[in-house]
Amino acid sequence: MKTVSVIIPCYNEEATIGLLLEAICGQTYPREFIEVIIADGISTDQTRNVINKYVLQYPGLFLKIVDNPRRIIPAALNTAIRASKGEIILRLDAHSIPRQDYIERSVKNLELGLGDNVGGVWMIEPGGEGWMAKSISLAAAHPLGVGDAMYRLGTSAGVVDTVPFGAFYRSTLEQVGGYDESLLTNEDYELNTRIRMSGRRVYLDPEIRSVYYARANLAQLAHQYWRYGYWKYRMLKRYPSTLRWRQAIPPVFVLGILILILAGIWLPVARWFLLGGLLFYIGVLMATSITRAIKGNNILLILGVPLAIATMHCCWGSGFLWSLATSIFEPRKRS
Repeated sequence: MKTVSVIIPCYNEEATIGLLLEAICGQTYPREFIEVIIADGISTDQTRNVINKYVLQYPGLFLKIVDNPRRIIPAALNTAIRASKGEIILRLDAHSIPRQDYIERSVKNLELGLGDNVGGVWMIEPGGEGWMAKSISLAAAHPLGVGDAMYRLGTSAGVVDTVPFGAFYRSTLEQVGGYDESLLTNEDYELNTRIRMSGRRVYLDPEIRSVYYARANLAQLAHQYWRYGYWKYRMLKRYPSTLRWRQAIPPVFVLGILILILAGIWLPVARWFLLGGLLFYIGVLMATSITRAIKGNNILLILGVPLAIATMHCCWGSGFLWSLATSIFEPRKRS
């Protein structure tokens, strides 16, 4: 039986860290072969008190907290890896709840040699109460919102570009170099890119499942996706061949709107193109939300889902374009 180190980046997660630890303690994989390393960014809420409660409640579980003063996820993950001892490293998130057989299935897939990084599917749940939180969770699992990201949509097993979190042999992480601490987001995708470029495989098993809590409101969603877009461009500067069609659409969409707005100052035809394009876009979003509203028995979802998807598109695209624009002038600033 192989030893497994579960590594968790964490900062001010008092609302969800207990749910995650409860799920880890309930895993089908023998508890004596599991250690949990939480890299905490010096939380200012009750996160550490919640963690310490589980240390007392489950004395058979090895649980260790290490400090992450930089408060960025890649640094937290590398810090946790250095403090861990397991043969297998399994990365989770403080917003996630793994299914009961999550660790067992991850280890089994690694032992079968199906992939060098093995992961599964997110089951997106609302991160708060109310119709907007529900709308955001539906948008985060909809093809219009996330494109062809198989870990949100996938129903079949196979080799993929990336998976959320992941399970690796320690030797794999040592050989590819761990997480890149110069990226504040997209750290999983970037690591998986290096894994694939080294001739290894990233494998998705749809039976490896975890609940992931989406953002609770549009402000949090906008901030999340702006960061995603900003740091995606920084990653693509290093690995341009990893660009996928779904990633190019939001910045092209936002840039097109900006061009039409500016052109519309002088050209009436540009204003008509802008109006027509926006009406078509809104119509498509509204049409896709109707079935969600019917299934959810909530008419407000007809408004909420389009708002959430539009926020994802516009903020991701804007962040990407801003990253592109600022990177052009960065050498001049340094000089």
